[in-house]
Amino acid sequence: MWFGSMWYYAAHLTDFSIVMSFVAHESLAEKIAAHLAERIIKGELISGERIQEARVVEELHVSRGSVREALLLLESRHLVTIQPRRGAMVAELTAERVNGLYDIYEALLTLLATQVALQWTEENKMPLLNQAMKLQSPELKKDKFLFMLAGFDLMRAACEVINNPYLSTLLSDLQPAIQRTYSLSIRFSQEGLDRSIAFFAKVVELILARKVAELPPVFREFSLYQRQLVLDAMAENPMPALD
Repeated sequence: MWFGSMWYYAAHLTDFSIVMSFVAHESLAEKIAAHLAERIIKGELISGERIQEARVVEELHVSRGSVREALLLLESRHLVTIQPRRGAMVAELTAERVNGLYDIYEALLTLLATQVALQWTEENKMPLLNQAMKLQSPELKKDKFLFMLAGFDLMRAACEVINNPYLSTLLSDLQPAIQRTYSLSIRFSQEGLDRSIAFFAKVVELILARKVAELPPVFREFSLYQRQLVLDAMAENPMPALD
């Protein structure tokens, strides 16, 4: 079955809500959006694939109105494109869009890391360190999807250190789109996963040493490497889904 039952979805809601960082009391539309988003991010729904409203309604036993609202949410998060008379489809990945996304995200993450390096204290650094240690866990490395989510947990821990709601909002808004490309890169290449582990460790090391000047080139190198992995993965069609 394409989506599984609504009961199964509800039982696994904790995992789905991690992906999209929703508020505590989610609407039905938010839950549907999170479910579809996970499938897009994991590569189970591919670029340009049509999302049939009627099929979602039937499989999840929800109203058409809730599905339409969910699709509008996904469109605002750059995961879905809605076209007049053609309906909704998974947003297309193009080289131009990938490069544009990474240009913006690289700049925002560099700013975030720089501010954390300048502002961390002995009192507020522990959640950041704890999350960084999780990324080095051998168990986490066995599950690429959970590893990807843990990387974004590290970003959120960093946001807590600087307490800048404007930067946090910008990063959160782009998170679904970058999760999609990031998961594509690490399922395309085992080296991509290994490089990610090394990247996170290096960034945390520089932050704790307050070596602000060394952060931009580290982010630049990783951004160029990862976006090339994404472009290479896009050239391979179809791509395997993320385990």
